[in-house]
Amino acid sequence: MAKVVINPRIRGFICTTAHPGGCAANVQKQIAVATAGGSRNEQGKGLGNVLVVGSSAGYGLASTITALFGYGAKVLSVAFERPGTGEKAGSGGWYNLAEVHRAAKAQGKTIETIIGDAFSAPITAQAIAALQARFGKIDTFIYSLASPKRTDPVTGITHSSVLKPIGPTYTSQTIDLDTDQIKPITIAPANEDEIANTVKVMGGEDWERWIKALAEAELLAPGFRTVAYSYIGPQITYAVYRKGTIGAAKDHLEATALRLSRDLKAAFGGGAWVSVNKALVTQASSAIPVVPLYTSILYKVMKENGTHEGTIEQIVRLFAEQIGPGKTPQVDEAGRIRIDDREMRAPVQAAVDQIWQTITSENLLDVSDYKSFKQEFRTLFGFEVAGIDYTVPTEVEVPLV
Repeated sequence: MAKVVINPRIRGFICTTAHPGGCAANVQKQIAVATAGGSRNEQGKGLGNVLVVGSSAGYGLASTITALFGYGAKVLSVAFERPGTGEKAGSGGWYNLAEVHRAAKAQGKTIETIIGDAFSAPITAQAIAALQARFGKIDTFIYSLASPKRTDPVTGITHSSVLKPIGPTYTSQTIDLDTDQIKPITIAPANEDEIANTVKVMGGEDWERWIKALAEAELLAPGFRTVAYSYIGPQITYAVYRKGTIGAAKDHLEATALRLSRDLKAAFGGGAWVSVNKALVTQASSAIPVVPLYTSILYKVMKENGTHEGTIEQIVRLFAEQIGPGKTPQVDEAGRIRIDDREMRAPVQAAVDQIWQTITSENLLDVSDYKSFKQEFRTLFGFEVAGIDYTVPTEVEVPLV
């Protein structure tokens, strides 16, 4: 196994390299937050078996860490990641999970990870076999998949999602992540096929498929709970996001949650919920037009008023206040958990809107936190992390111990 110097290769919202040491340091920071949060919950106990599908980055990774280190759960994680081979670096998600595994082993905690396409029937079957053999019934199932494509395991048809408005053509401003310049953007509306395909990829169909498979295998514990993640966002992004193709998929996800919750309550005394989370820097969110600019402004406003939360803080609060042991989820009029509450406060949105009206390429760094946006994007892949010497060769073949 060779050690190599790993440099970031970034274009727009795509990074094709990742640094093992930087990813490990990021995970350690999240473990510290989750451990501190869990210490208030029966000394970090309270959950038995937890399944996290989409466990390697963003909210899925934070959920894995919170359940494992905050609540002492045994976690089965499912993710589609790439290990490092030879001199070629693996994916950021692989290195994230490698550090979670290493830390869990050091602390005597239990995590297993299945690597593969979570949309596929064989991976679901593999997860069920692992649960039956080494875990038993699960208390909590977190569904956190984000993908541009999904192959339907029944029909074999591959569906692709699009980021488009429904109805009128959308015109706004966005930021070019390569040039750091604000520019106008116009997006043509989606057709019916594009809407339907986006719903197939990002709606609730696969979440429901997983739950049915788990139920048929008799793997749902009494009081079983499941949560999928979503976003609503402000008026600024509404036309392209919540009222666009992604919004149609999220509407389907929420309708699925209501139906699942009725069935799960009747059968197990449990439930299903969609948790609406705040805007954060993720690879998926960075790909959505307008959202990086909005997020940069939001970060500045929320940091200045002391309400900003990162991914791990959001999920620790979700477990502590809503879905952890002994908690009853508090929902809005549509049955959704809202941990975007601090983002959507009227004073926050008014401040964001005021900046939005006056922001330019020239004042971008002064009136927004775009500098942090760029830095946080790089840290997703282990770069620009304090304490890491990126000139030192590092081993790319890091196992899931």
